[in-house]
Amino acid sequence: MVTVVFGPGGNVGRHVAASLTSAGVPVRLVSRNPEQATLPARADVVRADLDQPETLPGALDGARNVFLYARPARIDDFVAAAESAGVRHVVLLSSAAVLNGDPMSSPIAAMHAVVESALKKSSLAWTFLRPGMFATNALAWWRDSIREEGVTRLPYPEARTAPVHEKDIAALAVTALTSPGHLGHSYLALGPESLSLRRQVRLIGEAVGRDITVEVTTVDQARAELSRTLPPIAVEGVLAGWQAGTTAPPQLDTTIEQVTGRPAHTFARWAHDHASDFR
Repeated sequence: MVTVVFGPGGNVGRHVAASLTSAGVPVRLVSRNPEQATLPARADVVRADLDQPETLPGALDGARNVFLYARPARIDDFVAAAESAGVRHVVLLSSAAVLNGDPMSSPIAAMHAVVESALKKSSLAWTFLRPGMFATNALAWWRDSIREEGVTRLPYPEARTAPVHEKDIAALAVTALTSPGHLGHSYLALGPESLSLRRQVRLIGEAVGRDITVEVTTVDQARAELSRTLPPIAVEGVLAGWQAGTTAPPQLDTTIEQVTGRPAHTFARWAHDHASDFR
């Protein structure tokens, strides 16, 4: 029986695909544009699209487990196709946003809550991964200004977050896909440290061997800069998260270590892994 990975070219999916392949797990990689994705050599790759339900039966044929990131618009189509194909277990990349009070009060939380709800109502076994702030967000926030100017512009430089390395989220997924005891569990995935944005920029500078200036800017200026690389819903989510980090330290959690058996990666390690992106 094969394990199907949707989005194997994504920040998390590519590490899930690589780890499963390295472990000798039979894997099928599903991408809407496989020629544009960096995928493991000799992988079984299928062109399919969650927004095109007619492509799903072929992608899911013979599948036992699935790693999934999905938008709510087509989740019912996926559920129907997975149930028909005999899929037993879906590991879903969700979001910690669903835990913040009323999930329907936030567009991001609502999106993930709808997908989680559809899987809970299905006959499929599930495991939910709920990461907090992705460390890879720093690429969208700061990569261009660091590469081009050696500068970051922040409205709240002392705001603290707990960024999580995408490799740790992938490790949770691989553990849930390959070992027993994870059905019906929801795993919070947070970084191991509470760091100010200023400190995160400094760690990126140390990784690339370059001093990076932090310029304090207004919220409106930050919104305009973030809007160059992010959609409006993400921009407002980032700004709200940063503002919250000025008044309360971020939550920290040991789930990653407990589930995978190894400590979560630090942001310094993430910066080292992505140094070339900022050069």
